[in-house]
Amino acid sequence: MRISTSLSEDDTVAMWQRFMPRRKEVSKRVDELLYSVQVFKGGLDVEEFTPKTVFEKWATMEVSAFETIPEGMHSFTLPAGLYAVFVYKGPSSAFFEAAQYIYGSWLPNSVYELDKRPHFDVMGNKYLGPNNPESEEEIWVPVQLK
Repeated sequence: MRISTSLSEDDTVAMWQRFMPRRKEVSKRVDELLYSVQVFKGGLDVEEFTPKTVFEKWATMEVSAFETIPEGMHSFTLPAGLYAVFVYKGPSSAFFEAAQYIYGSWLPNSVYELDKRPHFDVMGNKYLGPNNPESEEEIWVPVQLK
């Protein structure tokens, strides 16, 4: 499922509440991992990003084929490429600090720059919900060599 949203008018929770009860309808699932994908038109520009920046948000699962797509759902193909992967532990409300580190410290001091591909988070069995301080997920940031 997908929505257009921004941080100031974030409807992500409602999208996931619609997706989760219907996830078993997705055929050809590879596993039970959940992917929260963010697509920024033209790529993410950290310097220009504001709480009002609109982007596309997806609630997805990996499948081996797009044979049947349930009503109200869409197919999404994640472009291949290099990603920096970070493990985030904590509630989603505290993610801003982790994002500041990734985009404000790690990235500028690395040999990489952002690539213009989707960003995504992987939520497996250590993901305990958005408000749980023990919740853990992987943050995948698309990069390329500078």
